[in-house]
Amino acid sequence: MSRFWSPRVHQLTPYTPGEQPKLTDLVKLNTNENPYPPSPRAVAAMTGEIGTDGASLRLYPDPNGDRLKEAIAAHYGEWGLTPRQVFLGNGSDEVLAHVFMALLQQNAPLLFPDITYSFYPVYCGLYGITYRTVPLDGEFGLNPRDYEDSPDSPVIFPNPNAPTGRLLPLDQIEALAAAHPNRAVVIDEAYIDFAEDAQGRIPTAVSLIQRHPNLLVIQTLSKSRSLAGLRVGFALGSEELIEALERVKNSFNSYPLDRIAQAGAQAAMSDREWFDRTRHQVMASRERLSAELAQRGFQVLPSAANFVFARHPAWAGADLAQALRQRAIIVRHFQAPRIDPFLRISIGADAQCDRLLAALDQIGVTAA
Repeated sequence: MSRFWSPRVHQLTPYTPGEQPKLTDLVKLNTNENPYPPSPRAVAAMTGEIGTDGASLRLYPDPNGDRLKEAIAAHYGEWGLTPRQVFLGNGSDEVLAHVFMALLQQNAPLLFPDITYSFYPVYCGLYGITYRTVPLDGEFGLNPRDYEDSPDSPVIFPNPNAPTGRLLPLDQIEALAAAHPNRAVVIDEAYIDFAEDAQGRIPTAVSLIQRHPNLLVIQTLSKSRSLAGLRVGFALGSEELIEALERVKNSFNSYPLDRIAQAGAQAAMSDREWFDRTRHQVMASRERLSAELAQRGFQVLPSAANFVFARHPAWAGADLAQALRQRAIIVRHFQAPRIDPFLRISIGADAQCDRLLAALDQIGVTAA
């Protein structure tokens, strides 16, 4: 506390990011990072942008990120998106920050699930936004009907949800957008690339944007494109939603993405082969890990993300997280109602998952 702080700062409860420990020989499964490297094309593009003498870095980057916007629009070209429907930010968290200011400050409370990304209430506190949480059901699923009684409220939630990993089908997202026609419905798709429908397609809500001008979809290159260290996020939506975000961005920071980030992100978006190969590797490891945990007595929620959310009936979540930590394995535990018994375990490479399973066996975690 300080006499120099503004009243708003006194009232804030900041977001707590996942731990970034400095331990050696660590199996780090707590922040949903991709275990595989980014596209070689992205690495080459970033190296090329720097050049031999770094002379390009004396120049400001493109404030609009036009080439990156074109690459993102082309990636989603089957749905007719244009670069004018793309917004860029310094990671999806900055994109979200602008969304809360530009679209979610309304005269009705913002709606989001009671178990979800914990940054949402932080942004509400920062911007003075009233909100109401809507309980997930007993299986931690989101029911769109629970939101229908508040058509004047904007809505936001991750899909797949965090930290549960549960996926809401596209027809239910479309029903939500239709039920709130005069307010923004924001779908935070940080993990959507690790989901597939019965036809093997990624079930992204981007496919619904042209039919619903109130629908905004947020994605990141941190997860499925292995660029968490680069900090690139983007939003896709109607031109009127994107214009609102651009107005806020250009009143805050006209240059959110540096030259290296833009070059690497553009190349990563263009390398579909690498993207598909690595995301399928993660998905295969997720299914294997889920099965192995179930054999040891865990309840594992069905996950469409690059993590699993699991509990063991014989162990408190905090105790099991600590026991794993003593074996140099870090997972995420949330001290929160309803989910305190659970651990969120990021999907690592198979060797990392094997070390986790071996540690559980050493601890004595078995089926009843």
